[in-house]
Amino acid sequence: MSNLRVSVVVPVFQPGKAIDALIASLDRQTLDASLFEVLLCDDGSGDATREQLAAIAADRPYVRVLDLPHSGWPGTPRNRGVEAARGTYVQFVDQDDWLFDSALERLCDFADAHGSDVVVGKEVGIGRRLPSRIFRRDVPNARLGEDPLLEMLTPHKMFRTAFLRDRGIRFPEGKVRLEDHLFVMRAYFEAETISIFASEPCYAWVKQPGSASSSRIDPESYFPHLGAVLDLVEEYTAPGRLRDRLLRHWFRGKILKRLSGKRMVAYPAEYRTRLLDVVTPLAQRRFGPGVDGGLAFPQRIRAALLRANRRDDLVEFARFESEMTCRAEVTEARWSRGGGLHLAVRVAVTRDGADALVFEPGSGRLTSLPFSGADLPSGLLLAGRELGNDQIELFLRDTATGDERRIAASSLQDRTSVTFAIDPLKVFGPADQTRGARLVAKVRRAGWTFDVPLKSDASTLAGAGPSPLLAGRTCTPVATRGGSVELRRVWPGGRFKDFAGRAARRVRSRSRGR
Repeated sequence: MSNLRVSVVVPVFQPGKAIDALIASLDRQTLDASLFEVLLCDDGSGDATREQLAAIAADRPYVRVLDLPHSGWPGTPRNRGVEAARGTYVQFVDQDDWLFDSALERLCDFADAHGSDVVVGKEVGIGRRLPSRIFRRDVPNARLGEDPLLEMLTPHKMFRTAFLRDRGIRFPEGKVRLEDHLFVMRAYFEAETISIFASEPCYAWVKQPGSASSSRIDPESYFPHLGAVLDLVEEYTAPGRLRDRLLRHWFRGKILKRLSGKRMVAYPAEYRTRLLDVVTPLAQRRFGPGVDGGLAFPQRIRAALLRANRRDDLVEFARFESEMTCRAEVTEARWSRGGGLHLAVRVAVTRDGADALVFEPGSGRLTSLPFSGADLPSGLLLAGRELGNDQIELFLRDTATGDERRIAASSLQDRTSVTFAIDPLKVFGPADQTRGARLVAKVRRAGWTFDVPLKSDASTLAGAGPSPLLAGRTCTPVATRGGSVELRRVWPGGRFKDFAGRAARRVRSRSRGR
């Protein structure tokens, strides 16, 4: 092994200009270029790509090109990269993604400090939304089943090179779906230390149109590969809570999610039949009652219908979900004397103009389903646990970048209206250059979740006061033309127009004119 700290392994196939952002990000790395290498593992792209990669490597001593026979899938070039790597660590990067400037330096330092075999660096979605719980804090020694490692099973991680070689951890070669899950889970099971580095963004995962992950799966070829992942989990775990917790991840995300709401309803009948022909026996054989114990209320219902092979009811349940509408609406807005913004918000989940989720008083039994609960497991329709966790969270979503930040939360247990107290000084900090952001409500009701814009009209928001700038406040709520609520920053020196006051004056003027 040389003195290189890390080898960046990039599987390449006819990248075109998509690779330019990656190369530029590698040029910007704060880690000295003498301490890392980049292996562009060309999967038989042809002469044009060969010339393109040669040009990239010509004036970059840290770049090496591996010219490989065409395999048609990323597993083989990644494996060849691991075999050729001279760095202490291997960082996998896809050709159309890129790294933040300090990623390699920070990841290597973190791995060195904690003796990590695997480091999960913070990923940021570009054109896609990613799970956030895994990146809330640094975790030097993360544990499967305790920390949210399963939220991010992409291969975009840093691995100790000797660890991969000594344990014989490789990607499956050829056209294998979920090959990243097989690789990462094997590494998770074998590793002595798995670390999560969340302090700084490291990896930009770019959404590309037409990617394999965005296309509809072929059930007959896809789910045998899922079976291989489940086999791996069972190989490394004993029956019990840990195994159930791990299996639940794939049952929920790869099967039940595909049978829910609008997604299920939109399938052509022929495709739906093929899908159910494959996943019904899989659910019956591979996912026991212990797996169901950690599912949310609607998922438990879906799982029971699936195992019972009640296909018509599965479709009716999905249609029931797809027809539910959630609305979160501001009913009052005012400023407190202490400078806080108070928003009263009413939440309603409806279907065909009536309450969609009706529960029997006392028992919490759901009574508004469009099919009979007969012959289903006892207690399946009792939602007591979930009803106790009903809540609404308010997030600021930047209108330009899509980034989100939670600013308030409140329980919805036994009520449909709440009041939020928002400190404007915590919404836009001194160094924040954001001009404004949309308020988004995330509502959890009986295990269903809804992500909806917070709604209001201009006259309601006018109650917050027409001149927040004069009162020394830093933001004001504004209703857009579509009725969504935005918080607009008040800039020092009066560089902010009083949209709320102007809207209120228009409302009052129209009222006088009637």
